[in-house]
Amino acid sequence: METTNQPSLSKKQLIKSVIIAAIIGAVVLVVAVLPAEYGRDLTGLGKVFGFDKLYVGQSEEENIDGTLQVVPKNVKRLKLEKLGSGPDVVKPSEAQSPPPEKQLEIRSDAITIVVPSGKGLEYKFKALKLGSVKYDWSTSKNDIVYIDFHGEVHEENPPEQVFFESYTLAHSNNMAGTFTAPFDGKHGWYFRNRNVFDVTITLNLEGQYELLAEYEKVGQTN
Repeated sequence: METTNQPSLSKKQLIKSVIIAAIIGAVVLVVAVLPAEYGRDLTGLGKVFGFDKLYVGQSEEENIDGTLQVVPKNVKRLKLEKLGSGPDVVKPSEAQSPPPEKQLEIRSDAITIVVPSGKGLEYKFKALKLGSVKYDWSTSKNDIVYIDFHGEVHEENPPEQVFFESYTLAHSNNMAGTFTAPFDGKHGWYFRNRNVFDVTITLNLEGQYELLAEYEKVGQTN
């Protein structure tokens, strides 16, 4: 019976192999992994070899319940000039009308809104001047959407370019608050879904308002 002698590494050769492997691993980490996974190109070689293009900017933020949500970083910064109508659209005189002697009856509703991928939808309710409405909305899977919470003044003969006033612009998956209507009219949200999948939003309302028939196809009342 013949025996084959297997070559064995000396202690010096083994240490040398470990050092070489560690160096190669460090190079791969700095040149490929950090630019592709974390957007950190410390040497500039990630851009040279195209690894930086693999990075999708995301960060993790903690929800109230302790779970983590993925928040996209590649969203446009929200600025003052994006609030409401442009300077060429005149605020209607009806906005200065006094509040009514009697507000709308207090009610509450839960509405489900499905915003298709890459699309935007509006959902508004009617409120009179100084009417108070509590609200909260959230996405079903903590997906981030763009929102413009705004209102339009009620006008008997509205012009082609309708004046609107923005109350809040945000990129979020959940908001809550109390709203006091600054004028008679339609108030509500424009939801924009920039995700590659549909997003379901649950909206809860409570206060002095009425639902509008024109938005029945947008939101399903539960």
